[in-house]
Amino acid sequence: MLGKFSATAAAALWTLEDKMLSCWRTLLSAWAAVGMLAGPALAAPAAQGTGPIDQRIDQETARVAPRLIEIRHQIHQNPELSNREEKTAALVAAYLRELGLPVKTGVAKTGVTAVLQGGKPGPRIAVRADMDALPVTEESDFPFRSTKRDTFLGQEVGVAHACGHDVHTTALLGVAAVLTALKADLPGSIEFIFQPAEEGPPPGERAGAELMLAEGAFETKPKAVFALHSFPDLQVGEVGFNPGPTMAAVDQFMITIKGKQSHGAYPNLGIDPVVIAAQAILSLQTIRSRNLSPFEPSVLTVGIVRGGERFNIIPGEVHLEGTVRTYKAEVRTEVERRMREILDGVTKAGGGSFTMEYKKNAPATVNDPALTATVRPLLERTLGAANVKLVEPSMAGEDFAYFANEVPGFFFRLGVVKPGTVSGGLHTPTFRADDSSVPAGTRVMARLLADYLRESSK
Repeated sequence: MLGKFSATAAAALWTLEDKMLSCWRTLLSAWAAVGMLAGPALAAPAAQGTGPIDQRIDQETARVAPRLIEIRHQIHQNPELSNREEKTAALVAAYLRELGLPVKTGVAKTGVTAVLQGGKPGPRIAVRADMDALPVTEESDFPFRSTKRDTFLGQEVGVAHACGHDVHTTALLGVAAVLTALKADLPGSIEFIFQPAEEGPPPGERAGAELMLAEGAFETKPKAVFALHSFPDLQVGEVGFNPGPTMAAVDQFMITIKGKQSHGAYPNLGIDPVVIAAQAILSLQTIRSRNLSPFEPSVLTVGIVRGGERFNIIPGEVHLEGTVRTYKAEVRTEVERRMREILDGVTKAGGGSFTMEYKKNAPATVNDPALTATVRPLLERTLGAANVKLVEPSMAGEDFAYFANEVPGFFFRLGVVKPGTVSGGLHTPTFRADDSSVPAGTRVMARLLADYLRESSK
């Protein structure tokens, strides 16, 4: 994990480099069209040292793009919640088999893996896409928008790909198709991982990257692992990344504050867990403001407060639920310790008690510094340096962390907004990833993997 000084210094150096290069970037020729869907998504920058394999990747991307768009529409219109991605997994497996790849299904319930063996010696690498959707009712203007409904935590909800996983899945199918066509000239091998339940499984179920690893993904350990994610702050044709810590560790807590029920007119006869809960919520925020360094990223959010049945009854207990986001293991431990101390003190002062279940989910996602230094010029060669952006780390979490904890990992953001249009944020009803982001994702990831294998095989 990069230290504060090294990460800051690297960012400053790259920013200075970008400014120095801006003078000659403007002299680059216009992007060349690639096929019937040419535009920002499929354009290739001139004077970036392209060779025969690069040109073939671009041509193959253009060739498969129309079908990829059809597949994206099919997945988008038929979203499936975590650990329920049966139809999506079947579609993925069928497409990979059509390419002639050996396929494993049922990994971590609905996960799919396949391995592409190149025609030349070289290292093994891996690349992941996530398949699950969210309990969100879509409000986009797409003619292929989702109208599906399902049951989530006992409630009927809309279901939509409000985090762009349909783009990730389809783009990676495109990568598999493009690189299969070039496999005779490809050194090494690539493990394609189509992961279920990145958003987290239903209560009581195991799932996701951790379970895929336990059930055989990385059985042959790769040299590196890659993934992309939709990013509505960037346009199609742009990508973003940051070195070092890039996505936070994700923890979940469930607290029950116990009091004594009484009539609302006689609070002296009871122990009010509502008042205790209110004090606890405010006191928990002092962990961030008074116990941790102001330079240390962290978030503690209480997202659920539930208690009581009637306006004039003081309930017997109140339920709190929320999340903690951190980057360092020692900070993660300190937050949990202080939560228990604060809850113990506040509840005792009010005459009550508490229980807390604290669940540690995905760890922080860290872009390996050495891998990042290798990958950045490869991205710039494909897209042009002006279209490879440094972005800020996020306090959101990412299940990819489990893979990146096993081997060096690189996780980057894919621009999905068509110029002249707008999109809502991730996990919102108005999130809107343009079709052109699919071939854009295919092209940049295929070029990145091929370039990395060639560089690693020299």
